[in-house]
Amino acid sequence: MKFLIAFAVVLAVALAAPVDEKDAQIVKYDNDHQGIDGYNVAYETSNGISGKEQAELRKFPDDVAAIVVRGSYSYTGADGQVYTVNYVADENGFQPDAAHIPRA
Repeated sequence: MKFLIAFAVVLAVALAAPVDEKDAQIVKYDNDHQGIDGYNVAYETSNGISGKEQAELRKFPDDVAAIVVRGSYSYTGADGQVYTVNYVADENGFQPDAAHIPRA
């Protein structure tokens, strides 16, 4: 019985250990492609990276159309803290927003 408990503890520690970056696997991936009108994508990896993004076709004046993207991604830094970046990419360019990104 003691061996079984010790084995369970060792197994739990091994499963909780961080995954080496080169060995990371995709554990979740959703992709809803809506043709030229846009898309929705979400993913998670075994090393704690996740992200989601949605895009839509937006019409601008003078018959100009472009894809506008909103999304976010998260990862665990070397310090063990989870960092999240939210972003928009539209007619004003790429605009990231996160607590750890310096502001002007």
